[in-house]
Amino acid sequence: MTITVFTKPQCQQCEATKRRLHDRGIAFETVDLSENPETLTQLIHAGYRQAPVVITPDAAWSGYRPDLIDALAGTLTSADANVQPALATDGNQA
Repeated sequence: MTITVFTKPQCQQCEATKRRLHDRGIAFETVDLSENPETLTQLIHAGYRQAPVVITPDAAWSGYRPDLIDALAGTLTSADANVQPALATDGNQA
């Protein structure tokens, strides 16, 4: 699952978002919007007005949203719990 955090330099909400994602064990990629003006323009046209912008496979939001980060962590944890271990060819768990 790819999670992307679009950030701006010296953005307190961006840093808080990255810190909370990290603390919850959620892997993510970061894109600095000051180095990607085309991406910034696309996000503005999509209606986003503040940083960070967080894009997940199932959701997107802007600003520091600890509630959504915690919900994402819960979704990832429950998805991991539903994964069954692979069986080796001899029928034993790999």
